[in-house]
Amino acid sequence: MLLHVLLVEDNPGDVRLTREAFRDANPTVHLHVACDGVEAMAFLRHEGAHVHAPCPDLILLDLNLPKMDGREVLLHIKEDEALKRIPTVILTTSDAEADILRSYDLHANCYLCKPVQLDKFESLVRSINDFWLTKAKLPQPRQRA
Repeated sequence: MLLHVLLVEDNPGDVRLTREAFRDANPTVHLHVACDGVEAMAFLRHEGAHVHAPCPDLILLDLNLPKMDGREVLLHIKEDEALKRIPTVILTTSDAEADILRSYDLHANCYLCKPVQLDKFESLVRSINDFWLTKAKLPQPRQRA
């Protein structure tokens, strides 16, 4: 079964590393990428170029994004009846307590800090796969009207 993961990330290096780590960890993962918050919401709402986008099984969301930051994206996701059940994992460089608290206040399902070492980053992506895409029971994606 194909698993759809939406990575909302503006750093091309982190996108490449995440793609490679998922490819090694789980070949059934199809990684979709939105490079800013506006594109992420268009993908999730099937707007514009994303009209045929699948509903993701998991969202990996950076906080510091252009156009619309990750906190605002998270707020929109969790306020939307069609999107709020999609597990949303914050994957960011910030370890600031204020960012952690704000993310959980906005109903993030998990908060993870990106390690700077390559092997630790790959290990973190494998652990995301192992828990969220292997062990956790995820809700079935909602069908579009």
